[in-house]
Amino acid sequence: MEIMTETRTYKLGDKDLKRIAIQGFEGSFHDIAARNHFGEAIDLEMCGTFDDLFLALDEGKADFGLMAIENSVAGTILPNYRLLREHDYAIYGEVYLRIEHQLMTLKRQTVEQLKEVRSHPMAINQCRALFNAYPYIDRVNTRDTALSAKELAQNKEPNVGVLASKRAAELYGLEIIAPSVEDNKRNFTRFLVLGEKNSIEVDEATINKASICFHLSHRAGTLAAILTVLASYQMNLSKIQSLPLIGKEWEYFIHADIEFDDLNLFEEAMKALAPMVKSFRILGRYARGEKNV
Repeated sequence: MEIMTETRTYKLGDKDLKRIAIQGFEGSFHDIAARNHFGEAIDLEMCGTFDDLFLALDEGKADFGLMAIENSVAGTILPNYRLLREHDYAIYGEVYLRIEHQLMTLKRQTVEQLKEVRSHPMAINQCRALFNAYPYIDRVNTRDTALSAKELAQNKEPNVGVLASKRAAELYGLEIIAPSVEDNKRNFTRFLVLGEKNSIEVDEATINKASICFHLSHRAGTLAAILTVLASYQMNLSKIQSLPLIGKEWEYFIHADIEFDDLNLFEEAMKALAPMVKSFRILGRYARGEKNV
């Protein structure tokens, strides 16, 4: 599969350096997911927010973007669906990553010595058992797991711990004093791989999943009729998410992920679906990501 831009042509898996926009910093879970998908030959464009990620793509600072869309414990990152609709990029892949939170500190410290633990609020929320066991440890919310690790290494603060990835500990020379402290060991995040809409050549034989969105009016039975159409074409609805349509009370945008075995049958299903809804859009057609991670 080749991904072509105005300036360069890429092949997934080759050794060409690719510029990847991620939300977060080196050592973050976005960083790990990007390397799992594109390989080590990448140049990260590290963004503080998801809005900044799309801005980096708009300004040509990155060739591709990798963005978290849902977590098996915390649920869907709803604002990212708005970003997908507002920007004209295509989804051409997905990456599943198991999230393992490591408690790390400067060298030669113990959990009992800690006065506070810093991390992104989602990471802190996913490690409740740790804080229940050590209730005297203060929880300090930060904007990024890996950035917290980097700042601890730079500032060399004693009695401070950080929740971050194993890669972050290795990068910044911190010591893991409690491995895998996440409450749920089946904690996975799904990331979407984004690229220019008209610059992607995909081997159609590999396509077995798609993401779509549409506007649904508030009429009895509308959604049921849509689901019936999808079922009649043997489409497997793997995810459905509704979001309120701002300015139109009780009307909704629907985002859906659909899995299928026959691309032609999917195309027929979309032709049947399009007249039934408003603002219909196929956000991307791609190969299902591997979940055995």
